[in-house]
Amino acid sequence: MRRSRLPAGGANVFQKIRAKRSEALDRGQTLLDLSIGEPKGAALCSAREAARDAIMSEEEAMHAYQYNDSPAVPGFSSRFVRAHLKQGLPEDDVDYVPISGVKPVLGLLPLACGCALEEMTVATMTKPGYPIPADWCAYHPKVTHVALPLNSENGFRFAPEDIPAGTGLVMTNYPHNPSGQIADVAWFRDLCQYCSDNDIRLFNDAAYISLSHSDDCATLSEVAVDFPELSWCEAFTAAKLIGNGTGWHIGAMVGSTDFIGDMKEVKGKTDAGFVAPMAAGVLVSLEEDQAGIAEYREMYRKRLEVLSSLMSDCGMRLAIEPRAGFYTLWESPTRAFGQSVSGAEEFNFLMIEKTGVVGVHFANYLRYAVCADVDAMRDDLEAAFRSAEVGYD
Repeated sequence: MRRSRLPAGGANVFQKIRAKRSEALDRGQTLLDLSIGEPKGAALCSAREAARDAIMSEEEAMHAYQYNDSPAVPGFSSRFVRAHLKQGLPEDDVDYVPISGVKPVLGLLPLACGCALEEMTVATMTKPGYPIPADWCAYHPKVTHVALPLNSENGFRFAPEDIPAGTGLVMTNYPHNPSGQIADVAWFRDLCQYCSDNDIRLFNDAAYISLSHSDDCATLSEVAVDFPELSWCEAFTAAKLIGNGTGWHIGAMVGSTDFIGDMKEVKGKTDAGFVAPMAAGVLVSLEEDQAGIAEYREMYRKRLEVLSSLMSDCGMRLAIEPRAGFYTLWESPTRAFGQSVSGAEEFNFLMIEKTGVVGVHFANYLRYAVCADVDAMRDDLEAAFRSAEVGYD
């Protein structure tokens, strides 16, 4: 019989929002889309030119499978990771693996921790947060998923003691999507100590590290190397690094040799590696065009200021001051458009229907991105939020 074999209700928040957005467009609604974290325009010229040259190369390796290595771009993974760090790593105690972006890796991490063989608890930063780690956990029948507490009260940093006893894997995401919160050295040190003491594997998704606006923003890698018993890894991606690199699918992971070794085993059986010419282009930008990268970072910082000021003036409450990335996170109003509002989803859908403003809802919070030129949209955005006449009980 032809039928879906997946559980009902599997659509995540982004899929639901895309459906609402399509309905609005079908009604002829003009949208002010601040929902998806995808930069506009093209990638940095330095990356495009280098990738073009690599594509035209006669070198066979540039057009071959890359698997868990990068024969066409020697040393790619270590060079890519090191360029993101403030200090070097002890090369004898870490290993690297190239990846085709972070998203597919999130489903492989529980497998690399043995979830196919035994029951496991996986703790993630998905409420509020990027839902894919939780979505992947749902497809692993022996995984129990736990969302760690994140809110305005704890500054969107959970405490190590919030991790349930018996957890096998903790998946963090700092800088955090959607709050823009960062982790500093002291916070990572406490977490590393706890995971080391309790034999918990630790992963961090550092996709937004290149867009940090804070001097005390740390990476897991720089701290974890001080814990010889800790099993850890961290992922970096070019998606936001080179302007708009979301379609390039280039990145790398670094970690303890045991964890990266397990990742290589499962990853080597599920993909054939990234596209080498794109990796060559990314590396040129990272190593030779820091000015271009800094220009994008500053552009987003200014846009965050514009949107934060505009929406605050319209009565919205900022959940936390963003310190990285290109998102603002807001507390959900309890009143809007002359009626009570039950939560963030209802408010988001009301805004789409009545004003065309599209955000992302997470439980009691709303995320609005600044990938679009919010300064150019200022008048329309202000009119939309003022028309909502938001309030908080």
